Amino acid sequence: MGGAGGRSGFYVGLGLALASSAFIGGSFILKKKGLLRLCRRGRARAGQGGHAYLQEWLWWAGLLCMGVGEAANFAAYAFAPATLVTPLGALSVLVSAVLSSTFLHEQLNVHGKIGCILSILGSTVMVIHAPQEEEVSSLESMAEKLKDPGFIVFAVCVLVSSLLLIFVAGPRYGQSNVLVYVLVCSAIGSLSVSCVKGLGIALKELFSGKPVLKEPLGWVLLVCLVICISIQINYLNKALDIFNTSVVTPIYYVLFTTAVMMCSAILFKEWQHMVLDNIIGTISGFLTIVSGIFLLHAFRDMPFTPDLLPLFLQQGRTDLHASWRSADRHQSCQHQPLLPSEDKGSHSTEEEEAESV
Repeated sequence: MGGAGGRSGFYVGLGLALASSAFIGGSFILKKKGLLRLCRRGRARAGQGGHAYLQEWLWWAGLLCMGVGEAANFAAYAFAPATLVTPLGALSVLVSAVLSSTFLHEQLNVHGKIGCILSILGSTVMVIHAPQEEEVSSLESMAEKLKDPGFIVFAVCVLVSSLLLIFVAGPRYGQSNVLVYVLVCSAIGSLSVSCVKGLGIALKELFSGKPVLKEPLGWVLLVCLVICISIQINYLNKALDIFNTSVVTPIYYVLFTTAVMMCSAILFKEWQHMVLDNIIGTISGFLTIVSGIFLLHAFRDMPFTPDLLPLFLQQGRTDLHASWRSADRHQSCQHQPLLPSEDKGSHSTEEEEAESV
């Protein structure tokens, strides 16, 4: 990002990532409203295996918004590293939380607002200290990366764990634990980011005049991307139908970001060229995001009232109100120290004269 071309590419990727977060955050609200309308009509719910949402136009509007957001996200990965684009997904948490409290009447208390702010701050720190990935300029170099034993082990672990979550944990705990379906979306999503990165490289080569359409790797990546996105949409719908939107969205962001960071670190060897301050900054930013997500999730149903303040703050609040009430009884605070002494002196003089009489 030292030259003009790199700087312009950075800003293009940044703008596309911001637009992607806005569209994706809004898509959660539209799809949730569509699912709620189906529930009021008594149709089979997505969490129970139903697919009546395919006949709801609000759900399709949400899917369209998500498609636009994913397209912008796709383009952002082509211009910028994954470790720059992925943390900016925290903005979708903010968009979804604010819109859900406005249009879905879901509670967003002061803890949730602080959590959203912490998520934004943590994402900013991660972007500042983001590691720079190795250059992958062709499908041949991408194929060499995909053949790396470390990435193969990672991909196998993701597929095996996803199958266990779908067929073993899903029927038992899917209705009561939000992590089951969200973990499936996040794990599969890490592989979809790798496919997106490879397809972005293929499109760049295609526009430069290279015979990319004859390369089998590009088509394999396209098929894998379609499969991954289909799985993500299916299980994200299940999670949204069962659990609160303000819960699903931030948890999905944390798990998805973690999975993408692991996948990018293994596939592109990003952490090998990082200095110590960037490593500390990246970890600190991510922990800040996790702290914000914890506030947004753990205290979502707790109303914030003055009675929840610590005792010393409640005592200070009582003393403050008492001082305000006492101040209102006097017209001028400047003469408060003098008036009592003068009154006291006059009263004592009158008493002495009464006793002498």
